[in-house]
Amino acid sequence: MIVGVGIDVVDIARFGETLARTPALRERLFTETERAMALPSLAARFAAKEALAKALGSPVGLRWVDVTVLRAADGRPEFDISGGVLETVTRMGIQTLHVSLSHDAGVASAVVIAEGER
Repeated sequence: MIVGVGIDVVDIARFGETLARTPALRERLFTETERAMALPSLAARFAAKEALAKALGSPVGLRWVDVTVLRAADGRPEFDISGGVLETVTRMGIQTLHVSLSHDAGVASAVVIAEGER
């Protein structure tokens, strides 16, 4: 059963300007694994984290660094979650999180589908 769906879109250039203007933001938004990635990949990962928050109903207390967006062995993106995000996912009975990323024409986007039992 689908428990939640989220989508987000990020303007890559504007996101880059924000990161340049506020360097500490990179550490608040991204895990160590993600920080060295190219700007389009960072923007897509930020979109994925936003989409995940929306799929979870945007509960209070979620931390950006409780989510890492990784590339699975087959190339598909996947989440590694911990902390408050893991607690929320467990409480909601979510068993599977699907994520799709894209970046093209100056825009990064992500869609998240949360599956489980309520």
